Amino acid sequence: MSTNASLQPPLSALLLDTAVAVEAVLAGRSLTEVLEELPAARRPAAQALSSHVMRKLGTAIADRSFLVHRRPEQPLLNALLLSTLALLDAAVRHEQGLALPHEPNYAPHTLVDQAVEAAASHAKLKHFKALVNAVSRSFLREFGQLSRDDDEARWNFPQWWVRKLQFAYPNDWQAVLESAASPAPLTLRVNRRRASVAQVVQALADAGVQAEPAGSWGLTLHGSHVVARLPGYEEGWWSVQDAGAQRAAELLAPRDGMRVLDACAAPGGKTAHLLECADVDLLALDADAGRLKRVHENLARLRLNGPGVQVRAADAARPQSWWDGRPFDAILVDAPCTASGVVRRHPDIRWLRREADVQKTAAVQRRMLDALWPLLAPGGQLLYVTCSVFSEECAGQARAFLKAHADAVALTAPGQMLPVGANATLSQQHDGFFYALFAKQA
Repeated sequence: MSTNASLQPPLSALLLDTAVAVEAVLAGRSLTEVLEELPAARRPAAQALSSHVMRKLGTAIADRSFLVHRRPEQPLLNALLLSTLALLDAAVRHEQGLALPHEPNYAPHTLVDQAVEAAASHAKLKHFKALVNAVSRSFLREFGQLSRDDDEARWNFPQWWVRKLQFAYPNDWQAVLESAASPAPLTLRVNRRRASVAQVVQALADAGVQAEPAGSWGLTLHGSHVVARLPGYEEGWWSVQDAGAQRAAELLAPRDGMRVLDACAAPGGKTAHLLECADVDLLALDADAGRLKRVHENLARLRLNGPGVQVRAADAARPQSWWDGRPFDAILVDAPCTASGVVRRHPDIRWLRREADVQKTAAVQRRMLDALWPLLAPGGQLLYVTCSVFSEECAGQARAFLKAHADAVALTAPGQMLPVGANATLSQQHDGFFYALFAKQA
């Protein structure tokens, strides 16, 4: 009899997939990129396990250092040990009733046996299976004596990240870090040109999917789901978009006939939302031509790729290479940033970023804003957005922009939206964003 369980690879194979992904992240590659290289059937399980390891990596590093004392020179061995320790930590806390509901739950002895099997089955690791066994069993014996006192082990974020949040948000930094401890829920934005919220809610309910309203056109779903199998996907009734990200189009409030620029469009979520709101003449740019494929795909699925929409590969900070001289009535600058506000969805980001990256992205943002402001018509509005929680990319950037441009007036906008995690109700949860809205004086 064929079942989903019988088709699942053995845990030892999943541990190897997870170790390969963790090794790649530690070498500087994104988890999303690495997981896409796996066969589709193995991807969901590997994503779940490797994402858990990313959320507990600081603790796992501290545990490995306590038990091994020296980082293994073999990168894949190091990654397998970290993965095994992160999963053993969850296993022990499940036994103690302390684990979070989403955390993987395997019997400790099963994890130990399968970690040894994973090592034995790989050419680079087979000589280390005794070490994997010894470290795993030592973890279980010495769990109560493990040292986890430093910031990285306690919060599972780099120390510099913790320090920056403590300085910027003295009353909220702990809540920001804690929000990243669990996966983000799946939130949809209803395409008002194709369906109503009530219509989508009913279709989801008929499929046994419970949803809660999130904002004006959002629905946050209970549980995890395969997006393409949800009702209304092929019909273009909705898009996947975090509730916090859905504020962009509402704030810019496009009207029929406007000329609008989406300066950093890929993968197209905010582009589509603008087109759902009004019949506008829209130019969508992105410097990465490869990522524009997603924009085309999303607009086609949502039936929004009309004659008034242009999608171009271009650097928004160099308008001389693409601008036709006609001013825009509205400009959306969803600027490149550290993505420090979306670590709940992408837990590897915290380990990929370096402290110097904050100033680097802030400089890119500054150049982009300065280059695009002259393209805005008098009386027009520019919305600056980042999915960051670092002030240099957010409030500090907005203050510098106002200081540099005497004809810019700050309008009402949310400012810094800190991420809200699983301690809140489902409909209140969202990623971290910053919004600043500027009008050009006539």
